[in-house]
Amino acid sequence: MKRIAISVMTLAGAVSIAALAQRGGGGNSTEINNVPYDGRFTYARIKYSASGSGGGGFGRRGFDVMWNHDYPRSDRTFPSMLAELTSVQARFDASNVFTSDDPRLMSFPVVYLCEVGAWRPSEAEVVGLRTYMMKGGFVLVDDFAGQDWQNFEEQLLRVLPDARPVRLDASHPIFDAFYRIASLDFESNESGTPEFYGVFEDNDPTKRLMMAVNYNFDVSEYWEMASEGRAPIVATGEAFKLGINYVMYTLTH
Repeated sequence: MKRIAISVMTLAGAVSIAALAQRGGGGNSTEINNVPYDGRFTYARIKYSASGSGGGGFGRRGFDVMWNHDYPRSDRTFPSMLAELTSVQARFDASNVFTSDDPRLMSFPVVYLCEVGAWRPSEAEVVGLRTYMMKGGFVLVDDFAGQDWQNFEEQLLRVLPDARPVRLDASHPIFDAFYRIASLDFESNESGTPEFYGVFEDNDPTKRLMMAVNYNFDVSEYWEMASEGRAPIVATGEAFKLGINYVMYTLTH
């Protein structure tokens, strides 16, 4: 049923989220145990070597490699909710991490990319990501804010030289792909006001949406916090609805 109340959504995934939280493995882990494609929706994310002023640094967990923020809990928690609430067969006991030039990426229709203020893809990775999107892959860009946009746009133009991100409002079909999201006034967990952009094939908003961009917003962090029970239900519920819409739109367009 498309219009599921948020309270129902939260209760439906409670058992799965609790189980995930007990499996251990905090956010920002760099341990990778990829699994082969088996026909189920499996969460995939892009890893890269962070560099430049927005690159990695040392913190409480050691060197921050940037691409791994909220990994692996967000990558397991979100598919559990996708499986609970839709007919999509999703795998949530594992998730995958690839460089964008890894040919295995082509088996996964949706890939996540975060902290793009530090993203400096190699030439091979540029070509790999371009090929992925041109062959039908969908990229979700998330978890960046402020001046990070400058580097994101610079690297995006290396991938798609003619790309022009288009700001999206709630009237776009992606926000009615499964849940009706009437407002994009989400509670911000980054600096600035959340904004949402799309990169379309041939820069034509009537054609295929190849990339969705969450700017001044971190949807993945809400998924991770939901697995740990440390965020308001309303905020995490809205984040799950947004993620489910992204996936359902991609799988049906």
